[in-house]
Amino acid sequence: MSELRRDPIGGRWVIVDTDHPHKPDQYDYERQVYMGGTCPFCYGNESMTPPEIEAIRDSHTTPNSSGWQVRVVANKFPALQVEGDIERRGIGMYDMSNGVGAHEVLIETPYHQKDICDLLNHEVENFLNMYCRRALDLAKDKRFKYIMVFKNFGAAAGASLEHPHTQIIALPMIPKSAAEEIKGAQNYFEYRERCIFCDVIRQETQEAERVVMENKHFLAFCPFVSRFPFEIWIIPKKHSGRFCYMPPEEIPSLAQILRDIVTKLKKLFPDVSYNYILHSAPVNGDGSMEGYHWHIEFMPKLTRTAGFELGSGFYLVATPPELAAKYLRDA
Repeated sequence: MSELRRDPIGGRWVIVDTDHPHKPDQYDYERQVYMGGTCPFCYGNESMTPPEIEAIRDSHTTPNSSGWQVRVVANKFPALQVEGDIERRGIGMYDMSNGVGAHEVLIETPYHQKDICDLLNHEVENFLNMYCRRALDLAKDKRFKYIMVFKNFGAAAGASLEHPHTQIIALPMIPKSAAEEIKGAQNYFEYRERCIFCDVIRQETQEAERVVMENKHFLAFCPFVSRFPFEIWIIPKKHSGRFCYMPPEEIPSLAQILRDIVTKLKKLFPDVSYNYILHSAPVNGDGSMEGYHWHIEFMPKLTRTAGFELGSGFYLVATPPELAAKYLRDA
């Protein structure tokens, strides 16, 4: 019989197939294929993007030229515009505001066909450092309440360009999914006077069956209530609400565990597409941090959501997270 599992943070339910769990070779997923052509994110094509906002580059080079390791530009087709006032208003029962925010693209590497697992550790550290720098800079704008950092890798994950990149969006309100997670964590904190994520770390470490790997500063595990097969969370062992406050000495540990996770995943699922989302506490005083704990939610694109998931909010997970973690540990 399959299992219904409830997430203690957000309250969602999932259905886990424990009777006939899928093995890795049973997933028929869309593989990442490089199509070629002119890429605006590659060396020498800097004039094809909006002007550079910030970069890590060789000291003798100038902005909007080659010689960079990580480069940040405005999204050419932004979801939100940084100029203007929010101007919240209503039309009858409907709420509206201007589409004010920021939408940036962080180009992680000059190399077109290198995924995270193909980079050196210091190259991953560079773009993680830039995540923090951009989040701290955007948070200075008091209009913004939430900084979302997310990566789409591969067409199946929604990437419109092949070149490895991350998107950063600053929002004038807290998105619903983040607000639900923050509220669930805060309710737990008020009831037990403990962080629910810290309790998750303790339990996962003790039980060990869903742990994929760990190092001095971070734990990677398949969550008990995974929404997707082979979903992985990476979470700092030390309590912290915002990733941009991460101590500098922890960034090499995060870079290493992120590289190792992608390496393991691609050994099981060659050329797999994936998303990851960096979950962090709100900025500019909109929301409490005492019960929240930042983390990365990593989701390979092995299945598609369909009518049942969209209609019920339940997710169907074909490989139990305990078994997924074992496959990943052994990869």
